[in-house]
Formats: sequence, structure tokens, C-alpha cells
Amino acid sequence: MLRRKLAIVFVLYALFLPTFAFGQTAAQVYTAPTETIDKIKEEGSKNSQVMQTLSYLTDVIGARLTGSPQLKRANEWTRDTMAKWGMQNAKLEAWGPFGRGWTLKEFDAEIVAPYSIPLIAYPKAWSPSTKGAVTAEVVYFDAKTDADFDKYKGKLKDKIVLVSETRELKADFTGMGSRRTDEELAKLADAPDPANAPRNDPGMSPERMKMFMDRFVVGAKRMNFLLQEGAAVMVDNSFKGSGGTVFVAQASVAQEIPANPADLFGAKRLVPQQKEAESKMLPQMTMASEDYNRLVRMINQGEKLRMNVNIRAEYNDADPMAYNTIAEIPGSDPKLKDEVVMLGGHIDSWHAGTGATDNAAGVAVAMEAARIIQALGLKPRRTIRVALWSGEEQGLFGSSAYVKQHFGEMKGGGNAMQAMMGGQTAKPELVKGADYEKLSAYYNLDNGTGKIRGVYLQGNSAVAPIFKAWLAPFNAMGATTVTLSNTGGTDHLSYDRIGLPGFQFIQDEIEYDARTHHSNQDVFDRIQPDDMKQAATIMAAFVYQTAMMDEKIPRKEVK
Repeated sequence: MLRRKLAIVFVLYALFLPTFAFGQTAAQVYTAPTETIDKIKEEGSKNSQVMQTLSYLTDVIGARLTGSPQLKRANEWTRDTMAKWGMQNAKLEAWGPFGRGWTLKEFDAEIVAPYSIPLIAYPKAWSPSTKGAVTAEVVYFDAKTDADFDKYKGKLKDKIVLVSETRELKADFTGMGSRRTDEELAKLADAPDPANAPRNDPGMSPERMKMFMDRFVVGAKRMNFLLQEGAAVMVDNSFKGSGGTVFVAQASVAQEIPANPADLFGAKRLVPQQKEAESKMLPQMTMASEDYNRLVRMINQGEKLRMNVNIRAEYNDADPMAYNTIAEIPGSDPKLKDEVVMLGGHIDSWHAGTGATDNAAGVAVAMEAARIIQALGLKPRRTIRVALWSGEEQGLFGSSAYVKQHFGEMKGGGNAMQAMMGGQTAKPELVKGADYEKLSAYYNLDNGTGKIRGVYLQGNSAVAPIFKAWLAPFNAMGATTVTLSNTGGTDHLSYDRIGLPGFQFIQDEIEYDARTHHSNQDVFDRIQPDDMKQAATIMAAFVYQTAMMDEKIPRKEVK
């Protein structure tokens, strides 16, 4: 979440908007009638269903790992719900193949000797099952050099192995929750166009590249060693969090180490959802730092620990495809109805929590925004299309596949090694799809439960006066800021990378990075209801007004 140089420009808007608005006149900035915006606000506040939608997705359906039966259930439920609201063309669109799904059926972890210690831990996604309940000695595997590895040869078979270092945990004197301050928002508004910003890092230096490759090689060597030695279970420390919060993602796969480490970027790497990766993985879990640190300290003081672990997981191989949920409000203007305004968020999640802030929040807000427009009987000129993506957590897979199929793709360019080293790469070529010219804009929400504070423009300065005007009725709700800055990490990038207007809203942080993002605390009770209602109302207004404009949202130049 970055910055932008707009504060002075916005003052100029207020003074000179009739003749100066990034090349547009005031007459060209469409705004819906005040009474329409007021109706959207009223429907979004008094009749909101956003929390009911959120509760069903999180409490009832639960975690929605890509490829899992729970995600397919969420796809189908959101499709059916939007159809029940009167939306049309509600369907699932397949993409892939993604690979196998994974479902956790049973899990227990406890120190059983010298006495009982219940443990807070979660298996990693796509971890293999243990061979029934395993009770074994716990070993702290602290190997970095070849000599260290030699010390552990023959000593890890059928053992439960701790593989991470301890983490220092400090008291939190400030609190986890936060909202964006006026100063932070002003800094965003004042950020320069990212296209003109100096590149501080021209690429990865040879020293940093060597460090990166050395780290990869050591990690791969450790995984292969544990696999070869026959360890029963691998346990790592939550990389952040405290108070029993566990941040956990996918299982680690033992990778082949190229003879020349510089070739590692060209090497094909196994990912855990591939069937052939199963033989390259150990049963594995991540533990809360308070518990993990204690076990390491006990072992270092000579205590002999025995742990009971039972991981019973099921791979789902019947359908290798994954699905996006799609539904529409058809356009009413004969000349514009084939053009599309899109909104959405990703419906997949990780598995330790129930994917509330990441990203049932964005899904529920997008669905609610469409429901508001539908419930009010508004007749958008363009078609409004909701898209709920899967595979976002593995690399924006669902939205990327959809954009490639419908709108186009960038072909060519250099490889990852060239880019990281700052070398010259070939210029990629935009290959437009059949519907490239039909999209007006895509709006995304995927930064947690915080209210909307504005919009990232992704360097599209021509949109600034439009979005500033559309935020004006919501200034009192805290939404004031437009910034030229880019923001990354979520599905609007699938559009932005091929020159289509794709936008992510600026949101308050709340507890996103500190507590909920990819953790066991990403649950319904961490959601802020009033923020969700505000976000859905603003998204509804943006989408509706985009659908009503005479022209499509301006596009920036594809470079």
C-alpha cells in the first residue's frame, strides 16, 4: 500500500474543476442523482445482509482451501444465493487443472511425557497423514552446516522433529488494532505516479542473489535429509503471532537441488497439490510460538519429551479443476448492455481459520453491493458481473485464468532470473481477447475487515476526478482518499497487468497483518459489521455509476 502526489492537485480540482480535471470537464464526470445514492446508503445500512452472508461462508461452510469440497460448496452456495436474489447467468466457471484438493479429517497433538502438555498447532495444507497416531521422541533439529547434518545421521528415524528456531515474543503495549490516520491518508494522497517514481532497487545484487540461493539450497537439503532419515513428523514454529495465534499455509515439498544453484529458477518445482509431490513430503504441522519455544527450551535443558501426533487427511483427486463463481445483473441500454462492469474478491482461503477477513469479507461485500443494486430495482446501462475467485492464495490463479480466457494476456518478456538480476528483458506483447474492449472496470476488495478509506488508482491519473466525485457522498463515512499508488497481492492485478482498469479499495488495517491474515484467528468474530456495511454501500455506488456512464472508465497506457 503505497503513496501519491495528489493533495495539491485536489485543491486545484476544487478551484478549477469546471475547466481542469486531468483532461476532462466537469460535465464528463458522471455522478448518480443524490436520491439514488441516498437509496443505496439506506438499503446498505437498514437492510444489509452482508453479515448473514459472512456467517454462512465462515461459520457454516468454514475453511475453503482451493480444490477442497468446502470451496466447491462455497462456489455453489454463492451461485445459488445470488440467483435467489434475482441475478442472472449465475454459474461456476472452471479453470485449471489446479491439482488435488485436501481435507483434514482428524488432528491431535499433545506432549505425553514427562507429563501432558496440550499443544496449539495445525497441520499444513496438503500434508500427508501420519501412519495412525504416532507417539515418539521429540528432537530439536538445529542443522545449518555439513558438520551439523552429520550429528543427526541415524538419529531421526520415526522421531517428531522440531525444525525452526525459537522466536522472541514481546509484550504488545500498543494494541493490535489500528485505523489509518489522517497523516497516513495524506501521505497516500501525496504519493507520486508510480510510473515516474525512481526505481530504488534496479534488481537483486549478486550478493543478495547468492544469499537467496544459499537459503534455498539449505532449506532443500534439510527437507531431503529429514525425508531420507525417515522422520515421522516435521514441526515448525509459527513465523509470527502470539497469544496462541498460528500462521500456517501449505506443506513444504523436498525439492531437487540443481548441480548449479544458479539454475534453480529454471528448475521445475513440485507444489504440494501435485499428486507426485506426496512422496516428497513428510507429515507436517505448524505450532504456536509459546508452545514451540517451550519445547525447545525443555529439550535444550536435557528433558526427554514424547509427543503424540495424529494427522488424518484426505486428498481429493476426483476433480482436478477449480472454479470461479459468476453472476450478473444484465444491462438495460441496447447500445451498452454488452459492456461489463465487474466486482469481486477471492472466495478461497487457508485452512486453520475460516477465511473471514481473507477473504469472505470481500466476497460478502461484493455480493452485498450487487444485492443492493438488485433490491432497489436500479437498471444499470451496462451489465454488472460479480466474480468470486478461487486459487488466489496460490498465485491469483482463478482471476488470471478468467482474464486470459475473456480479455487477453501479456505474452513474451524475460525470465524470473533476468528480472531479479535487473537485466534486460524482452518487451511483453499484449494479446487481446474477444471481450477486451467490453470491460469498463473491475473493483476488488481483499484487505480485511476494515472500512473503505479510498481507492488505489494504479497510476491511472485520468480516473482521479471521477473517483473523487464518487467518494464525496461518503466523505463523512471516512472515505476520502484517492492515490496514484499501486497496491499488489490480489486479483485486480490480473486486469491491471494487461492495461484494463482494475482497482483495489484502500481499507483500514484493523488487525489484518497482526492477527488474522492466514492464521487460526481469521474467523467471523474478528469482522467489523459497520465497516462491512460501509464498504458494500460504497462498492455498490462505484459499480452502479460505472455502469451508468456514457463512456467506459479511462484506461492507462499499456507499457
